[in-house]
Amino acid sequence: MRKYLKNMISFVLIQSLLLSFLGTTIQVQAQPIADPLRLRAEASILVDGKSGKILYEKNAEQPLALASMTKILTEYLIFEKIKENRISWTQTTSISDYAHRISQNLKLSNVPLRSNQQYTVKELYEAMAIYSANGATIALTELVAGNETEFVRMMNEKARAFGMENFTFVNSTGLNNKDLLGLHPAGNSDQENFASAKDTAIMAFRLINDFPEVLTISSIAKKIFRAETVDAIKMDNWNWMLPELVYGYKGTDGLKTGSTDLAGFCFTATAKRNETRLISVVMKAKSYAARFQETKKLMDYGFMNYETKTLFPAEFKVPATPEIPVQKGRETRVGIASEKPLTLLIRRGEDSLYQPIAKLETARIAAPVAKGKSVGKLVAEYHGSEKYKYLTVDGPLREEVPLITTREVKKAGFFKLIFYQIITFFTWLGRKFSNLF
Repeated sequence: MRKYLKNMISFVLIQSLLLSFLGTTIQVQAQPIADPLRLRAEASILVDGKSGKILYEKNAEQPLALASMTKILTEYLIFEKIKENRISWTQTTSISDYAHRISQNLKLSNVPLRSNQQYTVKELYEAMAIYSANGATIALTELVAGNETEFVRMMNEKARAFGMENFTFVNSTGLNNKDLLGLHPAGNSDQENFASAKDTAIMAFRLINDFPEVLTISSIAKKIFRAETVDAIKMDNWNWMLPELVYGYKGTDGLKTGSTDLAGFCFTATAKRNETRLISVVMKAKSYAARFQETKKLMDYGFMNYETKTLFPAEFKVPATPEIPVQKGRETRVGIASEKPLTLLIRRGEDSLYQPIAKLETARIAAPVAKGKSVGKLVAEYHGSEKYKYLTVDGPLREEVPLITTREVKKAGFFKLIFYQIITFFTWLGRKFSNLF
């Protein structure tokens, strides 16, 4: 009897523990996960490098200290001035006292510059892009704008033009103003640049799309500044996710790290695998290594769950709209088809959820019609569960291709035009009479 009671008590206790465990498990599973990637960073975002489609975000609109990721916008303005032929890669410039003094502080990222030397734009740009050299950055801003104060005004103006919303730029480098020896161009003496993860992604998106050649420099893992001179300095890229470096990640070819006491550890990355390019931003990670580890989570998520897919080939005809009416032509209709393939970044396995839609600019066109005339856009209409957003208002327009006419239609001859006018008149008359009754 005593043995029987002992066994019963053990059975009840085990049952209670099992029920308690199952209940806890069910409760945990029922709770929604706010951040499925569990990123250890204050803010982050992952976007399609082609369209700006947002694939993941966490606190993406919260303004945070930007640190040296600021230089993404600085680089954009420099590329813009080169494109406008205002400066050139081979142009040389002298070094101001301000740029010289900042460059001597080796507690910051720097290559020491000499005030009595001339440096090329390319030398200074590579020092900025690869080694985040702050003195070199200031020297470039002074060349472009005359002084850093004017350059900062240009930065804020360009940010607004990009559609950025949560930003403040007070210098061109991303340093805290206290490190600028009282020579800071704007803001308070201890102020820093601020922007959201989304704003930072916009800067990166515009830089690599408007000036893709930036990646030939940002992907350089190691370089000697002023090689074969007494000032030669080894520059190891701070982007340790470049394939040759410590946290090497396949396909990484940019873009910019940053860190200050206020910003923590930040990183804007871009990587390309096959036809898919992703851009990620991680802000205020806990350590030097964490910003790369969290970026890897983002990139893995993107490459594992999304693919670049050709949904509709070139010369594709939308079944519902294979033709468009032609007025005053030898033929009354002309075929229309896509000028090139419509290729999008989509979630893997969801290609069947996209339907072709013809967005026509006009209901009909007048002859003569040339072959290849643009008449609208081919769009892939998504019928899945995701509610995609984009970095910029023109994001959806980057996921369209032109619809063009497939052949020439000449203008009708004189007698045929007269015939069309008679038909048009009687059609109009018939409508009038039908309205009377």
